[in-house]
Amino acid sequence: MGLIAIGDVHGCLKTLEVLLEQLAPTDGDHLVFVGDYVDRGPDSKGVIDYLLKLRQSVRCTFLRGNHEALFMGYLDEAAYDIWAVNGGIATLNSYMQPGEDVEIPEAHIAFLRETIFYYETEEFFFVHAGLKPDLTIAQNIEVGSEDVFLWERSHLKVVDLPWEKTVVCGHTPQPEPTDREKLINIDTGCVFYTHPRMGLLTAVHLPAREYVSIPYRG
Repeated sequence: MGLIAIGDVHGCLKTLEVLLEQLAPTDGDHLVFVGDYVDRGPDSKGVIDYLLKLRQSVRCTFLRGNHEALFMGYLDEAAYDIWAVNGGIATLNSYMQPGEDVEIPEAHIAFLRETIFYYETEEFFFVHAGLKPDLTIAQNIEVGSEDVFLWERSHLKVVDLPWEKTVVCGHTPQPEPTDREKLINIDTGCVFYTHPRMGLLTAVHLPAREYVSIPYRG
């Protein structure tokens, strides 16, 4: 079985399609998406449609990113303002048909609710944002802070991490993947393609740590 982690998509459907064409996963592979499927990019609705279809033929694990949490906050609590300033307007636009109101399919809402905060194997721990760098992985799980799983960034500046295995995350855009003994960050800022050092959607084959990156296509 091939284990492949995929970074933050942010509504960049065409880029995701090209990446998956290059990865060419089979039913023997396992794709772990680290979250942030929606917001900012041009086609969040299309991305979720694509992922729903993909999981019918390939084993997929979908982690929850902070942007899925913001989307759910809008659906459950009408928390529009904080979502809007974080790219939610682009997501709503992707669900809008000419002359019609926004309608979000029940299957998409179910997809959001089914996302999970973390996933782990013997060698790797997958989470959207990261973990507290002064706690072990087991301690982070015991605390169970959703804010940490979805928003943490402090670990990126810590060299000596006390984690029992390598953490694979996204959330914080970097010009190239972070590849350290205990930390892999595969958010290479696909949706920030106007930035001269960003604009890639990255996947990593594990445990080989072979990276595949696709420039923004839309």
